[in-house]
Amino acid sequence: MPTLLPRRARRLVVAVLATALALPGVPAAATPREPAAPQLTWSDCQDGFQCSTAPVPLDYDQPTGAQVQLALIKLPAPDPAKRIGTLFVNFGGPGASGLQRLRERGKWPWLFSAELRSRFDVVSWDPRGIGNSTAVRCFDTEADQQAFFGAFPEMPGDPSGEAPFYAASKDLADRCGQKAGSILQHVSTANTARDLDLLRRAVGDQKLTYHGISYGTFLGAVYANLFPDRIRAMVFDGSMDFVGSATGHDGTGPTVPLDTRQDVPRGIADTFDQFLKQCTAAGPDCAFSSGDPKAKWTAIMARAKQGPITVQGADGPETWTYSGIINTAGDLSDLRGWPDIADLLQRLYNAKNTVARLSVATGEQYTSNRTEAFNAIQCTDSDVPTDPAIYSRYAASEDQRVPYFGRIGALDMMSCAYWKAKDTDRYTGPWNRWTSAPILVINNRYDPSTPLHGAQDGAAELARAKVFVTDGFGHSSMYAPSTCTEQVKRNYLIAGTFPAAGKTCGLDANPFVTG
Repeated sequence: MPTLLPRRARRLVVAVLATALALPGVPAAATPREPAAPQLTWSDCQDGFQCSTAPVPLDYDQPTGAQVQLALIKLPAPDPAKRIGTLFVNFGGPGASGLQRLRERGKWPWLFSAELRSRFDVVSWDPRGIGNSTAVRCFDTEADQQAFFGAFPEMPGDPSGEAPFYAASKDLADRCGQKAGSILQHVSTANTARDLDLLRRAVGDQKLTYHGISYGTFLGAVYANLFPDRIRAMVFDGSMDFVGSATGHDGTGPTVPLDTRQDVPRGIADTFDQFLKQCTAAGPDCAFSSGDPKAKWTAIMARAKQGPITVQGADGPETWTYSGIINTAGDLSDLRGWPDIADLLQRLYNAKNTVARLSVATGEQYTSNRTEAFNAIQCTDSDVPTDPAIYSRYAASEDQRVPYFGRIGALDMMSCAYWKAKDTDRYTGPWNRWTSAPILVINNRYDPSTPLHGAQDGAAELARAKVFVTDGFGHSSMYAPSTCTEQVKRNYLIAGTFPAAGKTCGLDANPFVTG
C-alpha cells in the first residue's frame, strides 16, 4: 500500500507539477484545492474611487473553512477602450493601509502619471491583518492603544534605555498574543500573495500586473515564486534583499538582527550625508546650511549626550533626548520632511541649554493598527534572534561601525524577539523560479530604508530581474519625485519595455528648494 504524503506536501507536489507542465504564456490550470475567486461588487466611495470587499480563506490549507474579509479600492481607468487591465499596488509597510494610501497618492503625477492611469484600473487593498480588512487588534479600545504607544519608550540611543525599551517590546508581543486571535497564525506574506492571486482572478486578468513599494517588493517576490507563470509585469520600487529578510544569508537569521544583517544603518548614514550635502547646496533655502552642517551635527549630538536639549516649538517648549534626535534625523524616507528636520537641527544647534528637564511626553500617538500589523507580519515572515543579549551586543558594535545610526538596525524590530505566533505557511524560498515575465527593480542610489546594495542583492536572487538606479535619495519613487523614473516604470508596465543601456534619471528638484 503506497505511503500517503501529508496534506501540505501533497499540495506542494501538485503545484510543482502544474508549474513544470504549463505551456509558455499559459497560466497553470487551477488545482482542485484552489478556492474560487471572490465576486467583487464595486460601489462609489467618493472622489472618483470605487470600493469593494472580498472574502478569502483564513487558512489556505482549509480553503472552504473560515474566511477573512479584504477591503479594496480602485481608481478606474477613464477610457475603457484604452484599458489594458488592472495594476495592483502594495504601498509597503507591512501595515500601511492601501485604501488610505491610494486615496492620498493615486493621483500623484510622479507616481502614477495620467498616461499610466489611462491604461489601467489602479487597485490597492488592505492586506489581511491590516486596517479595514480583518485586522490584528491587540487592544480593547483605541484609547488603550493610544495610551500604550503614547508611553512607549524611545528606541534607545545608548545602553541606558535598553531595559525599558525591551520590556515595552515584550509587553506589545504579549498583548498581541493574548488578544489578536487566530489571525496571527495566518498573516504571513505567503498568504497575502495567495490573496493577491485570488484578487487577480476576481478582476478577470489572466496574469498579474503589479507595482510593489518597499515591503511590497517582498510580497511581489513571494508571489513571483509561488505563481511564476502568472506574471504579466512587476515593478519592485525601493526593493529588498529577500533572502536577507526571510532567513538571513547562510542561515544568520537566528543570530543577527533583521536590519543589521541587511545593513540598513549604512543606508541611513549614506542618505544622511546626502541630506547634509543637499542642505549645503540649497544655501538659505535650508535652515541648517550656514557654517559647516556636519560639524554642527557632531556638536548637537555631543551636547545631547550630556542631557536633553530644550528648544522652542510652534506649540511651546520641546525637549529632545539623544535618542529622539537620532530617530528623527534618521527618518529620511520622505523628502517632504527634510526641511523640517533641517529646521529642528538648527534650533537644537542654537539652543543655549545643555541639560534640561523633560517637558513633553515622548512617543507617538497611533490611530490605526499599523504597528501591531507590522509586527504580526514581519515577525512571522522573518527569522530573528530571540535572546535580548544578542540585540544589546549588536547595538554596541553597530554603534561603533555606523556612528549614530547603527543601533537603529539592531533594535528597530525588538518585539519580534518575543513574538510567539507563527504562520507555518510562510515562504522562505527558493527565490529564483523562472517567471513568465522579467521584473523591473528601481531603486534610489541613496535609500535609507531599502539601501541600493540590498536591492541589487534581491534582484540577483530572482531568476529574471533588471535593476534601474535613480540618481537620487529618499525611500522609493513614492517619496522621491522623479517624472523621468515614472516614465521608465510606465513604459515597462504598458509595453514591457526596459530602459536603454546607460539610461539615467535624477530627481525633479532639490528637496529644500520650493517653487
